[in-house]
Formats: sequence, structure tokens, C-alpha cells
Amino acid sequence: MADSMPVGGTVPAAGPPQHPADLVLRNAKIHTGDRARPEASALAVRDGRVLALGDEHAVAAHIGPDTRVVDALGRRVVPGLNDSHLHVIRGGLNYVLELRWDGVRSLRQGLAMLREQAARTPKGQWIRVVGGWTAEQFAERRLPTPAELNAVAPDTPVFVLHLYQSAVLNRAAVRAAGFTRDTPDPRGGQIVRGRDGEPNGVLLAAPGALVLYSTLAKAPALDEADRKTSTVHFLRELNRFGLTSAVDAAGGFQNFPDNYATVVELAREGRLTLRIAYHLFPQTAGQELDDLRRWVATVRPDEGDEWLRLNGAGENLTWAAADFENFSEPRPELEAGYEGRFEQAVRLLMEHGWGFRLHATYDETIRRDLAVFEKLAADGLFPAGNRWLFDHAETVSPHSLERIAALGGAISVQNRMSFQGSAFVDRYGAETAARTPPVTEMLALGLPVAAGTDATRVSSYNPWVALHWLVTGRTVGGRALYPPQRLLSREGALELYTRGGARITGEEEVKGLLKEGFLADFAVLSHDYFTVPAEDIPHIEAVLTVVGGRLVHAVAEYEGLDEAAAPPISPAWSPVARFGGYQASLPPSASSPPSASGARQADRVAEVAAGSDEQYRWRLACGLEPAGPAGFVDPCYGG
Repeated sequence: MADSMPVGGTVPAAGPPQHPADLVLRNAKIHTGDRARPEASALAVRDGRVLALGDEHAVAAHIGPDTRVVDALGRRVVPGLNDSHLHVIRGGLNYVLELRWDGVRSLRQGLAMLREQAARTPKGQWIRVVGGWTAEQFAERRLPTPAELNAVAPDTPVFVLHLYQSAVLNRAAVRAAGFTRDTPDPRGGQIVRGRDGEPNGVLLAAPGALVLYSTLAKAPALDEADRKTSTVHFLRELNRFGLTSAVDAAGGFQNFPDNYATVVELAREGRLTLRIAYHLFPQTAGQELDDLRRWVATVRPDEGDEWLRLNGAGENLTWAAADFENFSEPRPELEAGYEGRFEQAVRLLMEHGWGFRLHATYDETIRRDLAVFEKLAADGLFPAGNRWLFDHAETVSPHSLERIAALGGAISVQNRMSFQGSAFVDRYGAETAARTPPVTEMLALGLPVAAGTDATRVSSYNPWVALHWLVTGRTVGGRALYPPQRLLSREGALELYTRGGARITGEEEVKGLLKEGFLADFAVLSHDYFTVPAEDIPHIEAVLTVVGGRLVHAVAEYEGLDEAAAPPISPAWSPVARFGGYQASLPPSASSPPSASGARQADRVAEVAAGSDEQYRWRLACGLEPAGPAGFVDPCYGG
């Protein structure tokens, strides 16, 4: 048996098997997701699909001379995760340019990373910290200041994006972006200024995020070759967490076909390690209908393959219908009369068999959109078999949920509240936050619900952070948002991340479960999702990720079993080349979960001590503290 792990206890059948497997996984705790057969200890893969599933005796019959046999060593195995709302295409094009603060536990550490990266970054390039973190995760519980960015990087432009709320820039970035005292505030945004009228390095989404993203767009981009390398590394980073599929939600500054060319080329070369279903997003206000007409006349959704497929339009159809979700600002008032062009867009898609997804944070927006759908229902266009869904839906009302169900819609929820929950509570109150979004009510109505992250510019792309939020109802800073009756079971949450994503792409008959005939997409986990303390769920990683029978990620005991290594990171000064992506608390090979680690406990103490030391030095500088411990006597210390 070629390239095998230890296979004691699994004896191949006598004689050559009739259907030899390409891959056999044994000695596993497999959660299949299939209620008809929820558990198994072994599975066999042939031609990218699950050939057999059951105990080791049943699977042994498919072991041939060329079968790769892998011992799961008693680890938990789950169906491959599927993020239903991930900006994977845009994230891939920029990944190697970004310094990720995902998982960083203190601002002190984040600033140290910036200082080191500034020394590595060539002149003319920017340092970008773009999403995946919140001040709540830091021991200091605050954002960096422009002065701190100036201190760690006096000459290199630094752009630090915080959710959809704000950005902090150093002086070099303010200059590179071209901001002066005469630069007007863009619509929906604010360039904060000092007493002298000069920009002070803070940008605010008030409430629109265009000022944040248009500023980021001024930074240098990668060339074509490096975009491909960047995307390969980003997909491998997603595989690291057991992701095998993602539904790309498109977005602003993601033009078709230009910005899709990289994943198309990788698909053509057979080098994708993540299955991608993508959407098309009209980019130019006033031109949306023209774009949609060209698209529906050219291609139909679902004409792709299992690796790359068009899933429809969105997450915007017309710019005027989009609401922004900066929970630090009041809910935006959308312009009156947007429904006319919006109705034309929806009618065009429905009549041509296209599905769509809609960014809608607030119930006020959802109600207006539903009124358009109900008008079209009179013409037989709803429900009509087209897949359509609302994204986010944080404040959707019970009545709107009933209307969505009646019209055949679905909902994709993201863990934006685990990053923005405290801001939401501060504006709308804990009682309203306790049902934001109302996931349990969605499920009780029988609505198709899928889970995701909205990474990379808001939440982290780590799916286990999102699963932790669904199971515990807590923010990344530990704040409890939801009462126990609104929490999901671990199995229920996982289903939203497996079958849920498959449903919104119409693939629920081929993926989302581990079952004979289904795609062989699964992950062997570092720690058992079903038994680790809830606080440790965000720290889970995959030690082995398999997509279509291909071993695309392998670490710990499986190091070296994966397919060919990714090309070297380019450019060589990339932050990812030095720091990697998500900052893990422990390596996945650690036998104990992070909460049980004495080193992790010491890290937390160190974080608190660092904050205390910083406060003491500030008090000294302000003259609020005597310079030393004069007069302090304690006999225990020989005073």
C-alpha cells in the first residue's frame, strides 16, 4: 500500500478488490452529518467521491495495492466546512500584502508586528492591516492611535482597518493617500481633522465604508504572477481550518472578469484547493441593469463544475438598495424610490433563471425588498425555483421571516456580532442584541440557513470563531450576547457550516455530508469539536484536509502527506512570509486544548501585566505617580 500511515487492525480483503479505493481513512471518529448513519470509523474514496463508509471491516474490502491508507489516530473527522459568505476571490488577490491581526491577543503584539514589518517593507509599498480583528480581542481593549503608528513606522505608509467602522493611518499613509486640509469629506464618510484643520489619520464610516475602501484602493497592487501565488496561499490558509468550499459574495472593487481571472486560471490548471461558487456584483451605480442584461445573455448559473461555478448575482443588485452596517453609527436611511430599478433587476434575473443574494442588515431594508418580491409574485416569479437569499439580516423581524419563507427565500448569517456585538449593544441595547440575528427563529420556521464569516475585511476567516459564536453566543472579547435558549447545539451549528452552504448553491445532494456518492471533502481535526470546552472551539484547526480525495493540507503527524507544496511567497517581504496568517494560540499538534495550557495561562498573565506596566508609565509621564516606591515598607520583602 503506497504512502500509507500505520494500518494495524485493517486487513485488506483476500484477492484484489472489485472497486479499489484511492484513499482509505481508518481509526477515526467520523461525524457524517447524515441522520441515517451519523457515525462511522472508516471511509474509502474513489475518483473524488466517498466509495464506502462504515466500520473498518466494511472499508477494508476496498483496499488495493495502490490504495493510500491514512490512520486518523482516533481523531474527530467532520465533513468539509463551507463558508456561505466569504470574499475569497478578493481576499486571495490581496492576501500576501496584508499583515493579519486575526488571533492577535494584544495591541502591544500587533504594534510589534508593525514595527518589524516596517523594516522589511520596501519604499513605495504600504503596510495594510485589513480586517479579521477587533479592539475587543486585545488585552488593552482599544484601537491603536495615529501617534503609535507614527512611532513604529515613521516613513512607511500604514493603513489599519477596523471593521466597517474606521481606519487609522500614520502620517506617511495620509500623505500617500493624498489627504490635505482641502480634501472634502466623501459622501457617507468623514476625514477626521485636528485643530489645525489637517487630517489627523482617522477615517470614519459615517455610516458608509466607501471612504475606507477607496483609500485602501490607492495602495499598490500585486502583478498578475503574484496575484496567483497570493491566491494559492490564501486557499491553503483556508484549508488549514478544514474549509473545503466557499461561496464568494463578490463586493465593491471586484470587477468581472478582470478580478476573477486568477481563480479561473487556477481552476483551468487544476490547482484550486477550495471549491468556489461565485456571484457577480454590478460595480457602477446607474449601470447595474446594463451589466445584468449582458450577464444573463451570456451564461447561466450552475454551468460550471464542482470546483468553480457561477451561483448568481449579488450581494448587491443596485447600489441604492444597499444598507451599511457600521453599528457605531445610526442605521442609514436609504433613498426614496430605489424600488423602481431594483424591481427591474430582480425581474430580469428571475425571468432568466438566475438566483441572487442581497446584502441587507436591517429589517427596514428587508421589508422594502420583500414588498418588491411580493409584487413580482403576482406575476408568478416568486417562488419560482430560483435560489435567492438575504445576507446578514441581523435585525430581521418575525413577520419578515414569515414573508421570506412564503417567497421561497433563504438566509446566510455571519458572525459579525462576535466582532461588532459590543458596538451594537451600546447603540440598540442588550435586549435587542439578544435576538440579533434571530437564528433560532429562522430555523424554527424551516428556512434554509447557512453560516459564514463575511471575511476578510470584517470578521476573521477562521470558521471556528464563527462556530464558537453560534454555540456560545459570545463575542471574541467574551461578552455574552444571547440567552441559552437562543444558542445552537454544536451539531446544529456545524450543519449550518456544511449542509447549509451546500443548500444555497443547490449542491445538497453531492456535498455537506459524508455519505456514499458524495464528494470526498472532509477534515481531520486537531481537537474534538464535540467535546472540547466551548472556549476552545476557536482554537481548533485541521491536521488533515481532504478535498475530492486530494490531501490539500497536512500538518502534525501528517506532515508531508499533502500534495505538492505551494510556491514560495512572493514578494519576499510579504507580511505572510514572516508572520503567516491567523495567529494560533497553540500548534495543532498540541495534545491539550489551549485553555488547559500553562503556557497560554502565562501568556494571559503577561498580557495583563503589560497593560499594567503601560498604565504605570503613562501615570509617571503625567505626574500622577511618584517616581519610586519611597516610603513603602513590607517586612515580607525585607523593607
